[in-house]
Amino acid sequence: MKSKEYMITGAMLILITYTLSLSIVSQAFSAEQTSTTLSNSGTIQIQTTQGIGIYSNQQCTTEQLSITWGTLEPGGNQSVICYIKNEGNTETVFSMQTSNWEPSNAADYITLSWDYDGQAINPEDTVEITFTLSVSPEITGITSFNFDITLIGST
Repeated sequence: MKSKEYMITGAMLILITYTLSLSIVSQAFSAEQTSTTLSNSGTIQIQTTQGIGIYSNQQCTTEQLSITWGTLEPGGNQSVICYIKNEGNTETVFSMQTSNWEPSNAADYITLSWDYDGQAINPEDTVEITFTLSVSPEITGITSFNFDITLIGST
């Protein structure tokens, strides 16, 4: 019985020694790593149809005219919270479009989404919206970009 215990203990010690050796060797000879950072210095202009207000604060006192996304990496995303207010006098449903991409092929690699679910918003009501900008991991050659977001209200 003791010989089995010695064999198991010995095997465990060999396994631990081997694992520690691999760890030390892998630190000494680290694998080649590459990374690319997509940074943008441009802003995204926000346009709305009449009767829609977009704000950066819940009290709707600071208009949100543009969004600066900061530094984005391939495969990454960034979110910004805005507050959309129905400033018209009828129930409104919002939709969103993007346009005027610079460079024009940026739209092939960068997408904008939001978490608005299409519910009708009553006059003077405000809804919190999260816009999320996502960058494809396959993006190449684009180091800055701009585009317009247009919010449209339908009754």
